[in-house]
Amino acid sequence: MAEKTRILAIDQGTTSTRAIVFDGDAQPVASQQVELSQHFPQPGWVEHDPQEIFDSVMDVSRGAVARAGIEMSDITTVGIANQRETLVLWDRETGRPLANAIVWQDRRTSEICEGLEIRGVGEDVRQITGLVLDPYFSATKLRWLLDTVRDGQRRAEDGEICFGTIDSWLMYRLTNGESHVTDVTNASRTMLLNLHDLQWDPDMMSLFDIPEAMLPQVLPSASDFGVTSGDVMGAELPVTGIAGDQHAALYGQACFEPGMTKCTFGTGAFVLTNTGNRAVSSKEGGLLATMGYQVGAKRVYALEGSVFSTGATVQWLRDGLGMIDHAVDTELLVMETSGNDGVYLVPAFVGLGAPHWDASARGVIIGLTLGTGKAHVARAALESTAYQVNDVIEVMDNVIGRRKTDRPVRADGGQTANTFLMQFQADILNRPVEVAAIQETTALGAAFLAGRGAGVWRSDAEVAALWQSAETYEPQMSEGERLTLRAGWNDAVRKAMTR
Repeated sequence: MAEKTRILAIDQGTTSTRAIVFDGDAQPVASQQVELSQHFPQPGWVEHDPQEIFDSVMDVSRGAVARAGIEMSDITTVGIANQRETLVLWDRETGRPLANAIVWQDRRTSEICEGLEIRGVGEDVRQITGLVLDPYFSATKLRWLLDTVRDGQRRAEDGEICFGTIDSWLMYRLTNGESHVTDVTNASRTMLLNLHDLQWDPDMMSLFDIPEAMLPQVLPSASDFGVTSGDVMGAELPVTGIAGDQHAALYGQACFEPGMTKCTFGTGAFVLTNTGNRAVSSKEGGLLATMGYQVGAKRVYALEGSVFSTGATVQWLRDGLGMIDHAVDTELLVMETSGNDGVYLVPAFVGLGAPHWDASARGVIIGLTLGTGKAHVARAALESTAYQVNDVIEVMDNVIGRRKTDRPVRADGGQTANTFLMQFQADILNRPVEVAAIQETTALGAAFLAGRGAGVWRSDAEVAALWQSAETYEPQMSEGERLTLRAGWNDAVRKAMTR
C-alpha cells in the first residue's frame, strides 16, 4: 500500500471513545482514548450526553493524529464505528440535542414492548426487521422521546427534528449539518428498517408512528457518507466507512465466509455468525437476523446473539462494589481459587439478552457460604461471561444447522486480555478461541470499511490477508466437568428469570 496512507478510525463505544490512526497495511500507528460518563437518572435508565460524545470524538481524533506525528489534512479517509441502538434527537437547524441520548442498555420502554407483544405484532416485527420486541432496540426509545420532548411529534412530522443513532449524530456534526446519513448495519438495529429491501419500512414506521421526515438516508457500509467540515475537524476529510460496532468487528475479524463466527468481549458480549446472502432468524433463543455489512452491491447478513453484561460485570465489581481497583485484578484474584466452589453470578443487571430475552430478569449470586470470598465472586463474574457466550453459540449452531466442529471462534475486545477468561471460554465452548492480534477490531473494521470505500483495498481477499491472530486457546476441560459446571449455571439462570 502507499506509504502515505493514513486512515482515522473512530470507535465511539458505550463506556469510552477511541481513535486509532492506521497505515496502509492496517497496522495501528497511534491512538487515544477517553472514558465516557454514564448517567442513571432512574433504575433501569441509562443515558449519555450527546455533546460529550461529540467532544470526546474530537478530542481523541486530534490526539491520535498528533501522536501519529501528522496533520489532520494528512488523513486519507475516516471510518466510524459506534455503539448501536443508542439514539439522539436534535434540532435540524441548530444541531443541538433535544435530550440526552438513550443508551442501548436502557430498559425504560419495557412496558411499551409488552403492550405490543399483547397486541400480537411480535412476529410481524421479526419477519420484517429480524429483531425481537425488546427495549434494546431504537424504535420504542424513539417513540418515548417523541412523547416526552415538547411538541416532539409535531416537530418531527414537520421535519424540524432529526433522529439518528450515534453514527448519524456524529456525521451531522462533523459535516456541519450537510449529511444526515446512516449505514445499513446501524439502520438494521432501529426496528424500522426492512431487512430484506434495506429501506425504511412503512409498516414499522406506522406501528411506532415515526415520521419518515426525521430519518437519515441509508447507505452501504462502505460509501461516500460525506466530507468533514474544515471548520469542525480542521480539514475536509472523506468519511467512507460506517458500521455499528459489532458489524465493524465482524468485518475487522475478516469473517467473510458463511459460518465464520466472531465474539466481541466489551461492555457486553456480541456473537455474530456470517450467514452469507440470506437473513436467517429464529424464534429459538431469540437470535437476531441482522445485516453483517454491505460493500458495494454485496450484502452479507449475520445471525446475532447479544449478551448484555460481560465487561460491565467487571466494571460493577470495580465501581459498584469497590471490590477491585482495575479489571486486571480479577485475574489475580482468580489465581487464589482452584474452582468456583458452586458460586455462580448471573449478571442480569438490565435483564437478559439472547437466548433468554427476559427484560425483567435481575442479577443473582447463588452458592454463597461462609467460606465464600471476593476471589470466588470475581471468578463467578468472569465465568458468567463464558457461560453466556456458550449459551448463545450453542443455540446458534442448532439454528444454522452447522455441526459443532473445531473451527475457532474469533475473539476480540478488552476482555480477551484476560487469559483465565479466554481459556475458560474455550473449555466451556469445547472449541478453540482465536484471539485477534489487534484487540480493537471494531476500530480495525471501521478502518477496513473506510479503506474499501476509498479504494485503499479493492477486495475482501486483500483485507483478509491483513488479519492476524495473537493466540489460540485450545479446550482442556473434561466433558464431565464441563457438563457439571453448565448445569450449575443453568440452575442459576432459572433463579434470575421472571418468566
